[in-house]
Amino acid sequence: MFGIELPIFAFSHCRDVVAAVSRAGGMGVLGALYFTPEELEMELKWIDDHVDGKPYGVDVVMPASYEGADFPAEELVGRLQSMIPEGHRAFVENLLAAHGVPALSADAEAGKVLLGWTDATARPQVEVALRHPIALLANALGPPPADVVELAHSHGVKVAALASTPRHARKQVEVGVDVVVAQGTEAGGHTGEITTMVLIPQVVDAVDVPVLAAGGIGDGRQMAAGMALGAEGVWTGSLWLTVEEADTPEMARRRILEATSRDTVRSRSWTGKPARLLRNEWTDAWESQESPGTLPMPLQFMLVSDALRRIGRSGAAELATFPAGQVIGLTNQVRSTRDVIYSLMEQYSEALERLERITGD
Repeated sequence: MFGIELPIFAFSHCRDVVAAVSRAGGMGVLGALYFTPEELEMELKWIDDHVDGKPYGVDVVMPASYEGADFPAEELVGRLQSMIPEGHRAFVENLLAAHGVPALSADAEAGKVLLGWTDATARPQVEVALRHPIALLANALGPPPADVVELAHSHGVKVAALASTPRHARKQVEVGVDVVVAQGTEAGGHTGEITTMVLIPQVVDAVDVPVLAAGGIGDGRQMAAGMALGAEGVWTGSLWLTVEEADTPEMARRRILEATSRDTVRSRSWTGKPARLLRNEWTDAWESQESPGTLPMPLQFMLVSDALRRIGRSGAAELATFPAGQVIGLTNQVRSTRDVIYSLMEQYSEALERLERITGD
């Protein structure tokens, strides 16, 4: 379908990782969420110039449901801001004060209070992406709008979407997606409740398009397991947070390298929808009796966006959370992207050879 040498798809917000994976024979997929359309244009132009003509993809977030979906685009931010209760704002301020996190300086750049969590903010990202020679457009939250799928296909671009249940996978195929990414609960970021081992065969049986295994894929043995369950390849994410090329904040990189697979938790404290994050005093606070409860997407991120910036600048590591999957228990050293790719394939081959020895005559 894509003309790639290796069945490895790598999601990353870092353009260097995306280009390195594609050059090594897999497919890098750039997460567009944090970029304005202008920034995304620059990122994709850079990838075009550094991917050596190899295929790559772009991942957007167009959730099927969120607050303010029926608001006019020009009123979206203001009306959403007015929906955030003062009690929630006070809870965040009190939490930061308890940890000595200062306010941002008066000359600090304005933060991004509404990322590509909505149809209105994600569509411009799609338009930018389709002006570049991408091979894949992926949607991270539910089935993408049917007209977006049709638009991508008119540009010769395949469409993928992440699914956490067989029902979600069938909905995605109904709108025309070409590839379903079956993502188990072990994965970082937004994820469901079913484990990868249980989910993949259910999704493979539910749809008639290629399926990629995602969630807890960190070495070649897990890659072999996912493909043994019927997947055509693997979708990886957390694995790339600590590679040499990644621009992961140093505070988060350090914690990921030290973490075990028990140090993540599914929490709504980041976006309002369940997402697997590094567990710490931030995630614990939102589960405490004092918590007012999280807000629905995209209000939760709008509530905490400046707080997350303040935490990052202050160095308050006990509050610095980050999307990460359980596979971080395997990432305990910094390696190059190429080295990780080669290790995946070497372990994959060894796993197949071992199975052949077990089942051979």
